Amino acid sequence: MFECRQCGECCMYLGDYLVIEHEPAPFEFECCSVSTGTPFLARIDPDKHDLFRERSWIERHPHACRFLRPSAGGRIVCTIHETSPIQCKAYRCTVMRIITPEGDIVGRVTGTLALHTEDPGLRRIWESVISSIPSDAPGAEDRIAGIIRESGYLVA
Repeated sequence: MFECRQCGECCMYLGDYLVIEHEPAPFEFECCSVSTGTPFLARIDPDKHDLFRERSWIERHPHACRFLRPSAGGRIVCTIHETSPIQCKAYRCTVMRIITPEGDIVGRVTGTLALHTEDPGLRRIWESVISSIPSDAPGAEDRIAGIIRESGYLVA
């Protein structure tokens, strides 16, 4: 099951795609998803009102989704998680893309450090070496990327 790591990377450039059109009430916004043309009503989650009030971070990140905010422990959170649009709810991040020396993308690793590939060689490497690395181990992403590079692939 996918578990968001709350790094914020997926939403750092959504400021141009989720547009606030009107604020009919405090912590309530009529919005439009530009990519689909779909209107939606966004309500700030009650437990995130204080986070949303703080505007300095979002002012320093003008391309980020207007509803993104830093939280405790270095996490970046969505303040409208309960009412976010469908494309936000369906999104699953990619933390690395795996590319052949010829430039073909043959796999991707998602935020839970799960491999998605049809490449049998990459699958063998993953199952024989990488699958034993715990996803929450310090430096796990870097270790995985190093093993993939040592095996002749490129990582982006």
